[in-house]
Amino acid sequence: MDNASNIEQTVEHLFRTEWGKLVAVLTKLFGPQNLQLAEDVVQDTLLNAFNNWKINGLPQNPSAWLFTAARNKAIDVLRQQKRQNDISKNLTPLLQSEYSLVPTVQDTINTNTIDDDQLRMMFVCCHPSLSTEAQVSLILRTLCGFSVTEIAKAFVTGYDTIEKRLTRARQTFRENNVQFELPNASELDGRLDNVLLAIYLLFNEGYNSTQHEDLIRKDLMQEAMQLCELICRSPAVEHSKAHALMALICFTASRNEARQDELGNILLLKQQDRSKWNIELIRKGIFHLEASEPGEHISRYQLEAGIAYEHARAINYKLTDWKNILQCYELMCRFYYSPVVELNRAIVISELHGPAEGIKAIEAISNLAVLKNYYLLPATLGELHLQLSDHEKANQYFAEAMTLTRSAAEKKLLQQKMSQS
Repeated sequence: MDNASNIEQTVEHLFRTEWGKLVAVLTKLFGPQNLQLAEDVVQDTLLNAFNNWKINGLPQNPSAWLFTAARNKAIDVLRQQKRQNDISKNLTPLLQSEYSLVPTVQDTINTNTIDDDQLRMMFVCCHPSLSTEAQVSLILRTLCGFSVTEIAKAFVTGYDTIEKRLTRARQTFRENNVQFELPNASELDGRLDNVLLAIYLLFNEGYNSTQHEDLIRKDLMQEAMQLCELICRSPAVEHSKAHALMALICFTASRNEARQDELGNILLLKQQDRSKWNIELIRKGIFHLEASEPGEHISRYQLEAGIAYEHARAINYKLTDWKNILQCYELMCRFYYSPVVELNRAIVISELHGPAEGIKAIEAISNLAVLKNYYLLPATLGELHLQLSDHEKANQYFAEAMTLTRSAAEKKLLQQKMSQS
């Protein structure tokens, strides 16, 4: 790999790992009212890093280099903004005085407070003045470094819709003079669900990437794990749902090394070498699942973690306890209904009662039209018809599924399925 490619990969990696940290500390400095300014400074810092490192080579500590560059850029921006009187009315007296500006910025952009800043930022993004969709979109953008295109994919919606949603969210922060602080205890729980949803979407994008050439994005999965751990450790937050999500993440991530063969082909659960599953992550998942004891209501993440646990504890595919898994899906259909949940339930029914019953269950899904652009619907129907030796229908469904996914690995799997028909 040449030096330019190495630097480009390093910057891409840092974009994912450091973006959210830098946006959080700069938002603490500028205030949520100037969120766009914080994002612009981070964007400029990463661009300058790429250009500088191409000439001078990678620094010994790229992360520390970025924080130093961000501090210097922030100082320049604050001086410029003060002269133009753009944000000075929102600045603390320490930032308005030239004598205290530099030490205040240096103290604020402090790597020792990153965890606390990111935790605050998650809950700031979930301010009640924003819609649920806007809150989650904002977390994915500001803390996770998602592009607008990636957010649009996560929500199964258009680019322009997400762009407008983010613009309105930033405007709402300005209009409501939102502060960089954790809400009180009564508001904290109300915001937690959307914080966890954003982490869940981040993990899903890492587990099965919709845009990237790689099927598995370990950087995104690691970021989701790190953010979820922040919540699990925080004494200010009720932990049961966070522990359940952490359990789900651990059980699911434990299969990473077994999900593809040497050629990059997708290996489904039935084909995976379970000796390659990460035992330490499974144990960690069990710890978090036990720590997520439900209160009056069982959470969506506890049910999903319960399903993932059944797969993790099965010695082989044949010994999977499909009855327990079906019971979890029945509860999800009852309390957390979605057509996707019903589709997954139908797959379990096919495991218990055969492919014909699975197809009937899919055809009985209410709001089935919602899944018309969801590639797993025709992919599943193709697989079930293949099991019934109806090769013509199977190929029709596989061909349809190929038009609905951008993943090269998924397209390759579907092509292999068609060759079996």
